[in-house]
Amino acid sequence: MNLTYFIFFLAIVTGTLIITHWAAERSKTTNQFYIASGSLTGFQNGMAIAGDYISAASFLGISGLIAIYGYDGFIYATGFLLSYVILLLLIAEPVHHLGKYSLGDVVAERFPGNKMRLVISTSGIFISILYMIPQLVASGFLLRVLLGVDYHASVWIIGILMTVYVVFGGMVATSWVQIIKTVLLMSGTLLLVFILFSWIKWDLSMLVVQAKEESPLGEQFLTPGNLFQHPIERISLTLSLILGTSGLPHILIRFLTVRNAKSTRLSVLSSTWIIGLFYIMTLLLGIGTIAIVGWDTLIKYGSSGNMAALMLAKALGGDFLVAFVMAVAFATIIAVVTGLIFAATSSFAHDIYFHIVKKKQAEEKEQLLVARITAVGMGFISIMLSLGLEESNVAFLVSLTFSIAASTLFPLLLFTFYWKRFNRTGAYTGIATGFIVSVLLVSIGPWGVDLLSLYNPGIISIPLSFLGSIAGTLLTKKGQGENYKALSVKINTGVWSD
Repeated sequence: MNLTYFIFFLAIVTGTLIITHWAAERSKTTNQFYIASGSLTGFQNGMAIAGDYISAASFLGISGLIAIYGYDGFIYATGFLLSYVILLLLIAEPVHHLGKYSLGDVVAERFPGNKMRLVISTSGIFISILYMIPQLVASGFLLRVLLGVDYHASVWIIGILMTVYVVFGGMVATSWVQIIKTVLLMSGTLLLVFILFSWIKWDLSMLVVQAKEESPLGEQFLTPGNLFQHPIERISLTLSLILGTSGLPHILIRFLTVRNAKSTRLSVLSSTWIIGLFYIMTLLLGIGTIAIVGWDTLIKYGSSGNMAALMLAKALGGDFLVAFVMAVAFATIIAVVTGLIFAATSSFAHDIYFHIVKKKQAEEKEQLLVARITAVGMGFISIMLSLGLEESNVAFLVSLTFSIAASTLFPLLLFTFYWKRFNRTGAYTGIATGFIVSVLLVSIGPWGVDLLSLYNPGIISIPLSFLGSIAGTLLTKKGQGENYKALSVKINTGVWSD
């Protein structure tokens, strides 16, 4: 075990546990546990959103994809960034105005009732767990390198730690872990970029030339078609990434932690700037890895490319820089997995248990106890599902999650907020269509035939989800959207209208 690596690992764990202990004293009511009493400022929440959104899959997976596949690897980064335009313009403020503790609360303002709440919460839990898997896969790689711990043991260690943060600290701990992670991530990535630039004497053109020479792709390194042979694949991936963010429960519930619409807008704007800068730096790191580390050395440590950023740090600064970058990546995993466990926990404990099982008759202490037990269960399920995916590229796994989110919750929210004729039947048919088609096409995957042989099914599943919502609505009688006028006022102002 490398002592330097262990010290950095211990510092991150100790710091986050101190935050959790501090947050535990501020998480004694459901309002505090679920939304931190709406106490975050817009900029704080923006940093927390960035911390929640920039995952280990982004930090490790995308830099590896860029190093191996060049241009096509950067499609992931551009899609992630552009998604925030949709989120800002169409989704963020309505969620803030309509929601209380969960995404189920948001949709229930338009379609009250337990059946709808069950559908929304189940979808949110599924998406959160699916997104958790690549984070835990990345954690397995990190701890195996950092401490020499077996992959399976690494996943257990991370999963247990994340569960502890949610169980005791709630949204307060989750938010501040994410904020600190953002500070560490941006400073660490910026440091690595500056060292890289110093290494090449600030000659970016030389870096690009060297990357082309080291890559077997040669002059094709910065042209499309290396990862995705067909343009439809690129379009499908980009569509899923751009629309998928607006269907991710762990991102959407963050808009419930601020007090007003102004803070909501500031949250999205500040997180967009942070995320944009990060992905520009990720592009540089990916190109720098192939140029300085070389193809043969990179592939020797795994064909997925997940170790690219760490190998670049090793080449540029030795063990100390590697330890620092791994600590940043570890903090990244902590923040994202904590947010995902929390989103799944709130969906089950608040929507299913409190509203459906107990019919809103549970006391505060009982609600908090169930939420904490639920967090343990969600953590365990995610760990078990992550143990067998060691060789998967984490960025690819994330793209599948985005495809399902874009095909289920995003169309539902968009029509709920902006289509007066939309009704329950349309909501059910849209979600069912998007979910079934997404899962079916993901199962077929690249081994399918002809038009269905897609790594990412978004180009098929997203339009079909919208069509399912429209067909379900138009084929049933009118009259299920009579409260839309009042809802529309609340979406724009936060105040109910008679």
